[in-house]
Amino acid sequence: MAIMITDECINCGACEPECPNNAIYEGGAQWRWADGTTLKEVKVADGTVVSGTAPQAPVSDEYYYIVSDKCTECVGFHEEPQCAAVCPVDCCVDDPDYRETRERLLEKKEWLHIAA
Repeated sequence: MAIMITDECINCGACEPECPNNAIYEGGAQWRWADGTTLKEVKVADGTVVSGTAPQAPVSDEYYYIVSDKCTECVGFHEEPQCAAVCPVDCCVDDPDYRETRERLLEKKEWLHIAA
């Protein structure tokens, strides 16, 4: 599964630099697949292929957010999700809408960080 940031976020920003996939963004900020990854192009859910550097709409305008498709719960990097470990208000929690096995999270990590 992925991690999500709840609306209890105080916008401290402690989580953002901890993410090895650059999946965490400040509220209102556009995100990109290529941020912190080696992705050049991505086939999205509707089958469209988008550039890895194309800006994507923010998930939240109010508080920090995690792009679920880039989140690997730090599997392959750390023993636990680093965002949750550093969050002073415990608002980085499991996202019930994105359930993934450890094997799938490792596959996603490899996909995000393919050797260029």
